[in-house]
Amino acid sequence: MATAMSHRAPTAPPPPLSLRHYGGSRGSHAHEHFQVLVGLDGVLELEVEGRGLRLGAGEGHVVAPGDRHDFESQGGSHCLVLDTPLALWTPFAGQGPHAPRLLPLARYLAECLASPAPSPLALHHAPALLLEAWGPAAPKLRGRAIDWAALAAWAQARWHQPLGVADLAAVACLGPSQFAQRCREEQGMSPMHWLRAQRLLHARQLRSAGLSVAETARRSGYRSPSALTAALRRYCD
Repeated sequence: MATAMSHRAPTAPPPPLSLRHYGGSRGSHAHEHFQVLVGLDGVLELEVEGRGLRLGAGEGHVVAPGDRHDFESQGGSHCLVLDTPLALWTPFAGQGPHAPRLLPLARYLAECLASPAPSPLALHHAPALLLEAWGPAAPKLRGRAIDWAALAAWAQARWHQPLGVADLAAVACLGPSQFAQRCREEQGMSPMHWLRAQRLLHARQLRSAGLSVAETARRSGYRSPSALTAALRRYCD
């Protein structure tokens, strides 16, 4: 079990299920997969995309891909953590559990992980069991449809500007929090993650068309050719 520290998310796939101890050292990162957190003991302080949360025993939260989150626990806490790319978690992004049976299951899975001879059957089915125990997703209220292709074209014409969630939300005629939730539900990622993905996609299209790295960086809004090269390398890794 590793104590939480401030670091960039690793590029190698993490273990799907793990036990983690969080202490007073503040950590911060984002990753390309869903992260499901379930408190076992103590209180974990979270800030996900500017939203503050406290996770005690039996409480949980689903961090969406690309959402930057800060975390610390002054008194120390233990959590069961599932790292998964499964889109089945999309309806639960940004939500806690809706069923009371989560804590007993989480404690059982924690015992399996801590055992010298963990049950391979329990750990194999752990992701599905956690998803089922999370409970039914809260009903979604649909409003104005978002034309994602038109929004991507709008952003593509403005890579030279500093774009944020409020800018995207205004074009979609939604409030920033409404737009962020719709983006997670419909695109499976946070608005800023979606925006970075669109920028990278445009850059790859320009490079495929034969433009130089320097010209591609200029047109797609990267601060330098080396920043573009690094982004393209991360995509290929």
